[in-house]
Amino acid sequence: MSITHHPHAETLAELASGHLDSGRSIVIAAHLERCRACARQVRLLEAVGGQLIEDAVPEPMSEGALARMLGLIDAAGPIAAAVTPDLASQVTGETAPLPAALSAHGMGGWQWVGPGIHRRMVEVSDDKGARVFLLKARPGTRMPDHTHTGSELTLVLSGAFSHSGGRFGPGDLEEADDSVEHQPLVEPGGPCICLVAMEGSLRLKGLAGRLLQPFLRL
Repeated sequence: MSITHHPHAETLAELASGHLDSGRSIVIAAHLERCRACARQVRLLEAVGGQLIEDAVPEPMSEGALARMLGLIDAAGPIAAAVTPDLASQVTGETAPLPAALSAHGMGGWQWVGPGIHRRMVEVSDDKGARVFLLKARPGTRMPDHTHTGSELTLVLSGAFSHSGGRFGPGDLEEADDSVEHQPLVEPGGPCICLVAMEGSLRLKGLAGRLLQPFLRL
């Protein structure tokens, strides 16, 4: 099935320029593994940015800048190998493979966050404030009607959910913020597993939402 929901152009531009925060970068990188169109767009943006740098008037480097840069490269170490489907099944408890973008990150255990919903935190060592996690919801689970106090990126790894904004299946990515109000429903056929980067928290709507808010750990 084709991917129909993609990151905003501004988000891809932030990634290409190196200005996207670590948490959202992980989710976008995972989307690019599945989406040739977005990967091609990022490569184009990187090429344009590289040309602008090449055409720029050079400025003298500060003393010791080269040594510091080489030190950062050495500290980075080798590129981590991609996560295999076998390892992915151990991590998620399902058969869906995890994206290679998660291969360098540790994870905690599954935690109950609400009826039919579990979460597994992803460690982001270079940004302690980042909130990145796997979210797993069983078929038929309907999230409470909600908006957000900050930005949220949600990439579907397996299964599907839908709401008033459309249907989101494997590879689809949803960007949401305080201007978006929705109530996702997980489709039948199997659990929906998503990779999420969240700033702030959910803000549940209506009386039922306000009653549930203290118990929903997102």
